[in-house]
Formats: sequence, C-alpha cells, structure tokens
Amino acid sequence: MTTVDLSGRVAIVTGAGRGLGRAEALALGAAGASVVVNDVDAAADEVVDEIVSAGGEAVADHADVADLAQAGALVDTAVRVFGRLDVLVNNAGIVRDRMVFTMSEREWDDVLRVHLRGHFCTTRWATAYWRAEAKAGRAVGASIVNTASEAFLNAPAGQPNYAAAKAGIVALTVSTAKGCAAYGVRVNAICPRAATAMTSPIFADRPEDARRLSSEHVAPLVVYLASDAAASVSGNVFICYGPRVGVLAPPVLAATADAPDGRWTPQALAATFAESRFARRLSDGYAADDVVAAAADLWGPTQEARRGPAGR
Repeated sequence: MTTVDLSGRVAIVTGAGRGLGRAEALALGAAGASVVVNDVDAAADEVVDEIVSAGGEAVADHADVADLAQAGALVDTAVRVFGRLDVLVNNAGIVRDRMVFTMSEREWDDVLRVHLRGHFCTTRWATAYWRAEAKAGRAVGASIVNTASEAFLNAPAGQPNYAAAKAGIVALTVSTAKGCAAYGVRVNAICPRAATAMTSPIFADRPEDARRLSSEHVAPLVVYLASDAAASVSGNVFICYGPRVGVLAPPVLAATADAPDGRWTPQALAATFAESRFARRLSDGYAADDVVAAAADLWGPTQEARRGPAGR
C-alpha cells in the first residue's frame, strides 16, 4: 500500500475550529504535517491543543480570511513559525439560507464574502509565495484543496447565495490549477457531505445519517490530495461522503443545431427546440440532480433532491 507521509510539510486549514476543518487539521497533523489552525474564534486554540497533545506541531491563527491583508498575514504566519508553506486547505464558510425573492443584500454578500472571497484571498498570497519560491530556483510541490459543494450542481432553491459561491469556487479551482501548474502548485476541489454544525438542521431527524456522514470520512481525501501520492492530480472536483469518493467529469454538450440559413431567427429556434431531442433536454434543465441523487443508496429514499446537499 502507498505510504502517505506529510512529515516536514506545513499546512494551513481555514475554518478549522470545528466540523470539517477540525477533522482535516487533525488528520493532517496525524500524517506528520505542521498545521496552522485558522478560525475566527477560540475553537482554533482547542484544535491546536489536540494536535500538540497527539505529538504534532500546530499554531492557532484567528485571521478573517476574507480580508486580504489578514489572509496575507496568515500565510506569513506559516512561513514565520514553520519556515515554509506546502498545503492550503480552504474550508471556512457560513450559510444564510433564504429564497432569492426574500434574500437581503447582507445575506448575499456575507456568504459570497466568506466562501468565494475567502478562498481567493488566501489563494492569492499562497500562490504568490510559491511563485516566488519557484522563480528563486527552489523546488515547489504545493497543494491547494478548496471546498466546494454539490450545491453548485443542483442549486437548492433556498441557497442561491451558497450555490453561486460554490460554483465560483469550482471555477477558481480550475483557473488556479491552470495558472499555477508551472510553479509546482496543484489545485483541487472537494464537495463533501458531512454532518457538521453548519448542516445540523438537515440531520436533526436523521441521526443514523449523521453518523454515516461524519467529517472523519472526508479528511483522508484531503490528506491524500496534500501528499506526493497525488502529485499528478490537479484541476479536479471530487465528491466525498461516508465511504464513497467520486470524481466529476466536465460538462458535455447535450445537443447542438446549426441555423438553417446561417443565422438564427426566433421562429427558427422555436421550431428547432420543439424537436424531441431539444424539447427533452430543455425540460431537464441544467441542474445535475442525478449526480446528487446518486448517493441515495447510502441512506435510503429520504434523499437530498428534496432538501439540497448536506455539504459545505
């Protein structure tokens, strides 16, 4: 079996005071990494104590990752305390669920700020650090693991802000993977299903599902993506929950047609779209509900298609 050892590596995990981030920070520490545990409150200090008590190295950081200057200071903390940075796990997030017609500007902005802007701010400084290292002739084998969600696939009706943020994170992931490959940086995104404080309303009446979808199931994928074992893995989007891991394929064209006289008219489009292949595709819509529903066999028929994904 391939050995996954992160000894000598330094990792930052944002939003690591509880839930997924906590499990990821603990797993990275157990694999040998020195960890900067980021969270805005004192929960980060408790996770540091757990890592240190288990024989690892860790330091707490309370930066607001969506503040560009504070995110820069977070990266500086890793380099100052541990001498380097190798892994960035962007996990911090919040939810402000509301239907789009009642959502406030603040509810929209807060979710986009923490999720999407938060991913950008830390990524901006980490990639700048690795680019400078590469240009100085030092070997870089860095990994960024971003946290998306199946919400970007099936866009639950009550989460337009969250779904938009997660779609943006997937695009940021792919763009960063392309732009930073030359500097030795790999970037992947995970769409985890996990029972955490943020998703507790979903699991309030489903305790067995909560046990099956513990955060500890997600952490091994993060450790793998952070390691040399995943040296050739970049620009991917993974779905992970319970005992299952999947990798998404890129979208494909469902159907195409060419204008009959070289230029479309509304009438010609109406006639073309009335054909069976287009009518069926158009009525299906863009939402990838079938991908989300594919996990139904893990916990039975009371499925996510009704409630939205139980992910970050």
